[in-house]
Amino acid sequence: QVQLVESGGGSVQAGGSLRLACAASGSGSTWFMAWFRQAPGKEREGVAALSAGRTTYADSVKGRFTISKDNAKNTLYLQMNSLKPEDTAIYYCAATGAGNWYSSLGERMYTSWGQGTQVTVSS
Repeated sequence: QVQLVESGGGSVQAGGSLRLACAASGSGSTWFMAWFRQAPGKEREGVAALSAGRTTYADSVKGRFTISKDNAKNTLYLQMNSLKPEDTAIYYCAATGAGNWYSSLGERMYTSWGQGTQVTVSS
């Protein structure tokens, strides 16, 4: 099992930037890692995923968010630029050792989840 701890959330004005971090520990695999978010009253949605150097993004964040991983630190990052009020949500990190790349933005594929970090963007 993998333990995931997110950090870096906070409050920012529209147009600002934040960088989220997700530190992974434990004996499980982090072959696939992803960021999800859940806004009040909405379902959780995939934001960005990464595996073996490949990345994919939800259309709503393409060109504004960048997912990356420091393998030496086993830490996943999400650089968020040009933030909008609609980006306000709790952001979760997720990991799994096996899956289908074409399902990597789907939450069913992931077996380990962090506790979430709040991101609030004001207009």
